[in-house]
Amino acid sequence: MNISRNTLQNKEILISVYDDATLVVLMLIGIMSDSHDNLSRTREAVSRFNTENVELVLHAGDIISPFMIGVLKDLNTKMVGVFGNNDGDRVLLEKKCAEYPHLSFQGTFTRLTAGKTSVGLIHGSDLELLNTLMLSGGFDLLVYGHTHQADIRTNGKMLIVNPGEVYGYLTGKSTIAIVNTENRRAEIISLP
Repeated sequence: MNISRNTLQNKEILISVYDDATLVVLMLIGIMSDSHDNLSRTREAVSRFNTENVELVLHAGDIISPFMIGVLKDLNTKMVGVFGNNDGDRVLLEKKCAEYPHLSFQGTFTRLTAGKTSVGLIHGSDLELLNTLMLSGGFDLLVYGHTHQADIRTNGKMLIVNPGEVYGYLTGKSTIAIVNTENRRAEIISLP
């Protein structure tokens, strides 16, 4: 396997060429959840995602207030979020996001494709729905939050990731996750 770095639209991308000439473009997905109006920790998360050159950020809900969009706007890439059970003014959150074309909310659940990876994104406060999605095997990657507990597991070929909490007060740890779509591995990263 040969690995090379290329620049595309001011982004460095990693391309792997396997011996059988299969070409795979590595995609790094940043994952965060439960920021709960913590401006400083959210800034740290944004900075880390920008440093890691992630190509997509997923927010699994509980941003809380529309003023948080002022921090998330500094992401160097697209962010897709879903609403959590504590997101109050959803209309204003959507309105503030509309000011920045790279930020969006997709209701309480969304299905998307990141490269060749099918992704389900949900907050997880509806435990029955979350468990059904976990058992379904319907995604390559299922992302959830709500529990504030970092969790990485698999169900068959589906990778399931809860990045923990950006907030940092409930568990005493502020964490995010990064998923590598080529090797389908996730890493929990503690914020300083």
